[in-house]
Amino acid sequence: KPTIHIHIKNHYQSKVYTTGSEISGHVTITPQTDVRFDTLQIVLLGTSKTRVDAVNIPQATSHTFLKLLMPVPESSYPVPRIFEAGMFYTVPFTFVIPSTLTLNACNHHVANDSVQEHHVRLPPSIGSWEKDDFAPNMSRVQYMIKARVYKDEIVGDPSTKLMEAGREIKVLPAVPEDAPLNITKNDDLYTMSKSKTLRKTIISPKSGKVTITATQPGAAMMSPDGQTITPTTVPLELEFEPASTDTRPPKVAGVSAKVTAVTYFSAGGINHYPNLKGWQTPFGSEGRGSYSGTTSVLTSPLETVKWTRRANSQARRDSGYGSDTLSSSDTDHAPATAPKNKTKTSLPSPIFHAAKMQVSVQLPAQKKAFVPTFHSCITSRVYVLWVTVSLVCGGSTSHVTLGVPLQLGVTAEADPSQERSELPPSFEEVEEAEANAYLRPRVVSVPNVRFHQNSVLPGYA
Repeated sequence: KPTIHIHIKNHYQSKVYTTGSEISGHVTITPQTDVRFDTLQIVLLGTSKTRVDAVNIPQATSHTFLKLLMPVPESSYPVPRIFEAGMFYTVPFTFVIPSTLTLNACNHHVANDSVQEHHVRLPPSIGSWEKDDFAPNMSRVQYMIKARVYKDEIVGDPSTKLMEAGREIKVLPAVPEDAPLNITKNDDLYTMSKSKTLRKTIISPKSGKVTITATQPGAAMMSPDGQTITPTTVPLELEFEPASTDTRPPKVAGVSAKVTAVTYFSAGGINHYPNLKGWQTPFGSEGRGSYSGTTSVLTSPLETVKWTRRANSQARRDSGYGSDTLSSSDTDHAPATAPKNKTKTSLPSPIFHAAKMQVSVQLPAQKKAFVPTFHSCITSRVYVLWVTVSLVCGGSTSHVTLGVPLQLGVTAEADPSQERSELPPSFEEVEEAEANAYLRPRVVSVPNVRFHQNSVLPGYA
């Protein structure tokens, strides 16, 4: 049986390729018998696969979003087209990871141009990392270099595959920071604001109500090899509405955080952002699912939180309207004939206390294999950062947890040709650049690839 192998230059098991990375190498063929063939194909394939376990039968879907062919000129094939037994054939190849996909990669209906723009971005590799990448078996994104040898059959019949070899590579494409999400009350995945009634003890009257509101943090940016991730900061605003003016605001005793990676997968094309609105609602005959994995993250040391006392504008309004500022669960609604000692509690506090916090978090890149946030045709990955603030009021401790969207991006790999001094070029440099521009060839041709009966990698013409 003939053997065919793919050799990638300077490649190793954990190597990561990113946007603009060059992947070069050669294919070797060592037939044991004469093999008559017609076509040799070397291709870089990007494929996403999902599996949805439906009630009747599992639905498996495969989507090829990237297919780059290495051209092999007709004049480069041996004549006649026979791989002779005992000979050693070498064919070079070179690929470059593109910055975007073609529009044909996403040809199904989508809700808007924003979704389309995300679907033609390169997704990262999923399910093939050495460390846990939170990916379920139901979702996988794979990049492979494949070499295939075909023999043509009768006109109209498909070609016969004589030989095939494949080599998987890992890809983390450059992903820029996107605009913050527009989170509404219908987006169940996130909790941007939360209120809680505080009491000094379980049976004591309430001391007041605290409300914590978060702002979506900036993206945490990964290095092109995924080994490091920049920290990000979550801004928090705290408001405490006391039950009485002499009630002091609670003490912020601690802050903790964890991150949840949510992987969405579908048997059919996804036409919207799955992390917004309701994902589990079934549609048509296409199944869908999601998988979550959570890990703890490091937070910055807690700084002293300073409360500022402010006047409550609601307190200057008529009492009949002022009582509407608190929800039914946090307000003692007194009837019109209520006793005088209940009148105070039915009115909003004339003051409130406000404070701000900055919670810096660091994702554990050494412990887990994080991939950037992405949305593709049949699978997506998003992250939710859970921030828990512990508050001490009297002898009681309360916890308020918020879930904010966290985007993970990937910084673009620096171009060595651009890593130069910011000083103006010298006269010699300008003169040399002009000479190079004049002498540069104006015709770009396909490399002259030929089969070689030796182990030396041929050069390009």
